[in-house]
Amino acid sequence: MEQLTEVTIEAIDLAAWAPYALEVQAVAFGLTPEEVAVRLHIVGRHALQPGVIALGAMSGGRLVGFGYGMPNHREHWWSTVIEPYLEEQGYGDWLDEVFAITELHVLPQFQGRGVGSGLIRTLCERSGLPRSILSAIDAETPARRLYRSLGYRDLARAVRFPNTERPYAVMGARLPLRAGRAGQSESANSR
Repeated sequence: MEQLTEVTIEAIDLAAWAPYALEVQAVAFGLTPEEVAVRLHIVGRHALQPGVIALGAMSGGRLVGFGYGMPNHREHWWSTVIEPYLEEQGYGDWLDEVFAITELHVLPQFQGRGVGSGLIRTLCERSGLPRSILSAIDAETPARRLYRSLGYRDLARAVRFPNTERPYAVMGARLPLRAGRAGQSESANSR
C-alpha cells in the first residue's frame, strides 16, 4: 500500500467495487445515470479479463479515486477502434506488449494531491510490461498535462470512438513512468 497524505492506494476487487467506482467516475467525469448503467456492465466484463489490475484510493473508508487496466490485446474492442489511427501514425506496434490504462478518475476535492499519479504509477509498476497506453479527451486538459508529466506522449489524435461526440488522443509511455509534478489533475476518461 502507498500512503498519500490521508489517502491510501490499495488493490480492490473491480467487480465488487464497480458501483462505487462508477459513482466516482460520474462525479469526476460528469456521467448521466444512463451512462453509469451502461458502464457498469462494461466494468463487469473488464473485471473478468486476464491480468486486470484495479486500485482504489481510499480516504476514511470511502473510495475517492480508482484506476484499472489490463494487458492490451488486439482483439479488444478498444484496440480495434484505435488500431487504424495508430497504424496511420506508424505506431501500430504500441498495441502489443503494452499495459492499457482503462479508467482513471479522482473526485474533484481530492484532485491535485498526487492521488491520480499514485494510482497510474502503481498500476504501471504492477503490470510487469515495458509500456503503457491510454486514451484521453483530445484537448489540453489537466489530465493530459498530468500524463505528459509522467512521460506519456501523443501517438494519435482526433480518434473517434463510436457513440461519442468528443475526439480522443491515444497516448503511450515507456515504463517506468517519470516522476510527475504535484498539483496536476487526476481525472480523465482513459477509454
